[in-house]
Amino acid sequence: MEVENGRPVRVTGDPENPAYRGFTCAKGRQLPRQHAHPERLLFSQKLQADGRYAPISGRMAMDEIAQRIQEIVSEHGPRSVALYPGTYSGPHPVSIPAGVGWMLGLGSKMVFTSSAIDQPGKHVANAIHGRWLGGSHVFDESDVWLLVGNNPLISISGGIPPSNPGRRLREAKRRGMKLIVIDPRRTEVARFADVYLQPRAGEDPAILAAILHVVIRERLYDADFCSKYVSGFDDLAERVEEFTPAHAADRAGLTAEEIELAARTFAAGRRGCGVAGTGPNMAPHGNLTEYLLLTLNTLCGRWRREGEEVPNPGALLPRATPKAQALPPRAGWGRGESLRSRELGNSAAGLPTGALSDEILYTGEERIRVLICIGSNPVAAWPDQLKTIRAMEKLELLVTLDMKMSATSKFADYVIAPKLSLEVPGLSISSEAIEQTYVAHGYPEPYAQYSPALVDPPVGSDVMEEWEFFYGLSQRMGIPLRAYPIRAETGVLREPRDAFEFDMKNKPTTDEVFEGIMNASRIPLAEVRCHPHGRIFDDETIRVQPADPDCRDRLDVGNTDMLLELEAVRGELEGGSPTRRGMSVPDERERFPFQLISRRMPNVYNSSGRDIEALSRRKPYNPAFLHPEDLRMLGIERGDLVEIASSHASILGIAEPASEIRRGIVSMAHCFGDAPDHDSRVREIGSNTGRLVDNERDFDPHTGIPRMSAIPVAITRA
Repeated sequence: MEVENGRPVRVTGDPENPAYRGFTCAKGRQLPRQHAHPERLLFSQKLQADGRYAPISGRMAMDEIAQRIQEIVSEHGPRSVALYPGTYSGPHPVSIPAGVGWMLGLGSKMVFTSSAIDQPGKHVANAIHGRWLGGSHVFDESDVWLLVGNNPLISISGGIPPSNPGRRLREAKRRGMKLIVIDPRRTEVARFADVYLQPRAGEDPAILAAILHVVIRERLYDADFCSKYVSGFDDLAERVEEFTPAHAADRAGLTAEEIELAARTFAAGRRGCGVAGTGPNMAPHGNLTEYLLLTLNTLCGRWRREGEEVPNPGALLPRATPKAQALPPRAGWGRGESLRSRELGNSAAGLPTGALSDEILYTGEERIRVLICIGSNPVAAWPDQLKTIRAMEKLELLVTLDMKMSATSKFADYVIAPKLSLEVPGLSISSEAIEQTYVAHGYPEPYAQYSPALVDPPVGSDVMEEWEFFYGLSQRMGIPLRAYPIRAETGVLREPRDAFEFDMKNKPTTDEVFEGIMNASRIPLAEVRCHPHGRIFDDETIRVQPADPDCRDRLDVGNTDMLLELEAVRGELEGGSPTRRGMSVPDERERFPFQLISRRMPNVYNSSGRDIEALSRRKPYNPAFLHPEDLRMLGIERGDLVEIASSHASILGIAEPASEIRRGIVSMAHCFGDAPDHDSRVREIGSNTGRLVDNERDFDPHTGIPRMSAIPVAITRA
C-alpha cells in the first residue's frame, strides 16, 4: 500500500507473500478509491422529521440509539431486536463476534446472517451427513476436481484456494489434474475444464444423482471406506437407481454419455473433491445438491486417512486434532428459535433470513421492531425486494453501519459512519475459519497474516470501528460484552468459558481484542505479527490420528428427508419447478420460457464496488446476458432496454450478448439497483433481481431460502 500525505493512493500485490505470491483482485486494488469515495460518510447521520439526514456525532448517536432500544425492549422484550451482519463484515474479525455478543447480552437470539440466503445447503448437508474429522483432500494435491456452479476465478472463493486461484489452477493443470465443471454458463473456470456439462439451470440434483447412479452401478466407489465408515448405502443405491444418465440427460438437456464421462472421470481420481457454489444453493433443492455432493465425495473416499499429514492444522485457529473417524450426523433443522410469522425455525445455517421481512411485518406482539445492519444492504440483497422495503418502512428503529447512503441506509433512522479496512488492523482468520466450515473454501495451508492500520481516518472525521459501536451500546445499557471465538473442529462458536470479556470501564484497543479472541490459536498472535508479509506456518507436522477405539459413528449417505426430496424431484418440471395449481406444464413454459440465473461480476463484491468508475469500466449496471441467438429470436439488440418478468414481479435490464451461455438462460448479477423509485436510472445503477423472487411460494422448508436462481422468466423489449 502506497501512502501520500496520509492517504492511500495505490495497491500492488506483495511478491514476498508466500500464499498470494503477488496476486491481488481488482476490488482490492481499488481500495484507495473506496476510501476516497465522494459519497463516503465521514460523520454518522440521523433522519430528521422532514425526511432529510443531518450529521450527528457518534457519541450522541449511541446515546439516542441505546435509549430507544431500552424503551422498546422494556415494552416488547429482547426478541423485538434483530441483528443482520452481512458479507462485508466477515473480513473484520471483531465485528460479528462483538455484535453477536451484544445481542446475547441483551437476551435476544434473533441473529440472522447471509449464510441463510447464500449457501445454506452447505451447513445443512454438513450436519445431516456428518463430518470426517480427518479432513478432506485439498486442491493443490488433487488429481481430479469437480465444480458445480462455481467460478472461483471471479468470486475468489469456493473450490480453488482464494490466494492466487488462477496460478493454482494453472499449476494443477500442468501436473495433470482433471477438471470437471457443471454450469449453464461456460465461465472463466469452465474454459479450463477437461469435462464440461452445460445443463438447463436447476438440474444439479438430477445430474448428481445420475453420477452417483453410474458410480454405484459400475462399482467405482471405495468399497472398503464405505463398509467401515458409511451408513445408508443401500437406501441411496435404491433411490438413485431410477436416475439413469438417460433420464437426467433428458431433463437437463445433456447426453447420457456426458454424464457417464463426468462420473467415471471423477471416480478415477485418487484424490479430489466435488464443490458447489452460490448459484446451485440459490436454485431449488440447494440442500439436496450439497448433500449429494458430500455423498459423492464420501462414496469415492475423498477424505484423509490415518497417518496422512494434515495440510492445514490451523494457524490463528486452535491446533487441529484430526482423527480417522466420523463426527456423527446431527439435526440440520428444527432446533432453537422459531419464527412467529411463518412455520420456519432455526437450521444449521441459522435463522431463515429469507423470511426476516415477514417477521418484521408480522402483526403479532412478538414481531421484530428493531434491526441493526452491519456490513450489509438488505434492500439490495434480500429476496422479494418489494416486501423488504415494506419491512424497512415498518421498523420502529433501523440502524445501519454503512460507509455511504446505500439502498438500505436511505430507510434508516441512524447511519453510523464506520472506519474502513485500511484504517483498522486486520487478520487473515476469516479465510482460515471458512476452511473449517466448508470443504475446499479457504486456505489449504496454515497461512496467517496480521496487518496494522495503514492510514488514519480523514482529518476531522468522526468514524468508528463496527465493534466500537456495540461496545458503546453495551456501556450505555449496562450489558457485559463478550466475544466468542471459533472452534476449529466444527466451525462454530467455542464454549462460553472461552469467551473474551471486554473491560467495560477501560476501552481496549482493537489489537487487545485480537489478542483476546485469538487466545487459543496454534500460532501465537505475537509470532504472526513478526511476519509482515504473512507466513505459512508449516514448521509442525500434524497427522490424522487413529479413530477412538470405541467409535462406531458413520457418515450418513441415506438421509430419509434428502432421499424423499430426491424422489420428489422426479415429479417436477425441468429446472426444479413444481407444477402450478391451475396451470398446465405447457402454459408454464409458454409464459416463462427463460430461466434467470445468478452470477458473479469480476469487479463487484455483492452491492459494493459497482459505483467505482475504475471497476465499473463505464458499465455500472448488471447486464442481462443472453445467447446471441435468443436475442435475435426476440428481436433485441445489444444495449436495448428489456423487461424481465417472473410470476411475482418485473424489472428492467440492459441486453448483452454472451455466446458462452446456454440458450434459454438469462444471466444477471444480484445486489444491483435500488428501490423502484430509482428504476429510471437502470443504466447507472442496474436492476435488482431480488425483486423477481417470491419468498413465500418456492422456498426450502428447512432454511427458508426461496428460489433465487433458475427463476422462470419472460423477456420482452421494454
